[in-house]
Amino acid sequence: MLSILGSTGSIGRQAIEVAEALSLPVAALAAGSDAKSLEEQARRLRPKLAVLHDEGAARELRISLADTDIKVASGMDGLLEAASLEEAGTVLAAMSGTLGLRPALAALRGKKRLALANKETLVCAGEIVMAEAARHGAELLPVDSEHSAIFQCLQGKGELKRLIITASGGPFFGKTLKELESVTPQEALRHPNWRMGPKITVDSATMMNKGLELIEAMRLFGVEPDKISVLVHPQSIVHSMVEYVDGSVIAQLGVPDMRLPIQLALTWPERAPGPAPALDLAKAAQLTFFEPDTEAFPCLKIAMEAARAGGAACAVLNAANETAVNAFLKGKLKFTGIASAVERTLERFAGARASTLDEILDIDETARRFSERLTAQED
Repeated sequence: MLSILGSTGSIGRQAIEVAEALSLPVAALAAGSDAKSLEEQARRLRPKLAVLHDEGAARELRISLADTDIKVASGMDGLLEAASLEEAGTVLAAMSGTLGLRPALAALRGKKRLALANKETLVCAGEIVMAEAARHGAELLPVDSEHSAIFQCLQGKGELKRLIITASGGPFFGKTLKELESVTPQEALRHPNWRMGPKITVDSATMMNKGLELIEAMRLFGVEPDKISVLVHPQSIVHSMVEYVDGSVIAQLGVPDMRLPIQLALTWPERAPGPAPALDLAKAAQLTFFEPDTEAFPCLKIAMEAARAGGAACAVLNAANETAVNAFLKGKLKFTGIASAVERTLERFAGARASTLDEILDIDETARRFSERLTAQED
């Protein structure tokens, strides 16, 4: 049975499509504050437990589900209950932000299979998370299409030379830094290939998403950042590649549909027909690859530097980026100001250390406050 954390978001909704298509039972659903959507999902899937992090929204949900036998819980305690529910053998972690950190760790400690779609879990606390997975013998499978691709390409044997993460280039591929100064949130949200939430779509437009994925890959696969490359691949057909020392390159291909990596994480090592369409290479026409332009898209370079710096740098990077993207979406910061705000926040916290979960959450909060002041000054 499944526990889906973040069920009302983009990944969560697609996970439900996969679960319904494959007749996978759902034991728990959890979300942030969308009581209306969670009620509809709960009535459809009939889980044992439904959780909303927001207490007020949970009270509303409790009333609306009073005619059912579904238990309604709230707050962090409710999220931890959903993550460690005995009936759930697999936990899909798709709650955005650092809110997903503690539930992900709870799932690993309960020896669940953790299907991880929450970037912040590995970006901010990757060493702690991987150590907990090893300590408890828990299985951690990536849901990001790029990391799912690398995971599949690493199933054979051989000495690794490098991991190659592909990037679509987003809506602004080929534009210069000067041309990017005037882009609007509406333009940044028009991704040519993927259906995603607003924050990750903007991250794709700035290429910060690839920087965060580089950090995730570093943690997931135990690879130094200098052994990870990024290539822009506008068609989003090749999801990532692995190069071995003999010169062989193994790639994973598929349509740009998140239901594919979601399904793989839920059913591995089995594969079954699912709701995502098959890839037709004849219709794909051509596959092209380009080196990323880190002058026009400096967020990728900034993230690479944070990955090399270690310490608390990756947690600071994540916090500053979330704050800056939020300011951009609200019209309070220019698109090109995102990279500047992140870079200045990293400079402020250069050399900071954080080795425990509480320390990571503390530095996350402090970096957010600093970044908020920066973006307010830009307004």
